[in-house]
Amino acid sequence: MITKEMIDRINHLAKKSRQDGLTEEETLEQQELRKKYIEYIKGQVRNQLDSIKFVEDGHDCGNEHHDGNCGCKKH
Repeated sequence: MITKEMIDRINHLAKKSRQDGLTEEETLEQQELRKKYIEYIKGQVRNQLDSIKFVEDGHDCGNEHHDGNCGCKKH
């Protein structure tokens, strides 16, 4: 989980990097925070994609094993 504090820290380090530069320790911290953030976003995208249900020809009765004679009256 990415917290507001982590995002604030990422933004602070990015701003400091542009203005003053970062120490070696801060650079490592920035890289680690960015890595965690990217992994979190990838996980969110993956979850979203996994929840997508494909429907052919607009016929979806919610029964994944129907044969067209399921009695749902949706096709």
